[in-house]
Amino acid sequence: MKKLSVIFFAVVLMTVEASAQCAMCKTTLENNISQGNPGIAAGINFGIIYLLCTPYLAIVLIAFFWFRASRKNRVTPV
Repeated sequence: MKKLSVIFFAVVLMTVEASAQCAMCKTTLENNISQGNPGIAAGINFGIIYLLCTPYLAIVLIAFFWFRASRKNRVTPV
């Protein structure tokens, strides 16, 4: 379990540095940067990373609570 969590966090940390954008986002950013407003680019990139990480975080939380509940329900041998 520890090895799996380390791999998961390594993948998440690698994706945090990604700055991939769809074609519409790229066009919007290019127009705003050419007009002298580079602040929007950081906001859009943060939004992309936020939308990317949210489902993974939800899955990890569900798995954590499921694992914790299964440990509580485990019957100890006498």
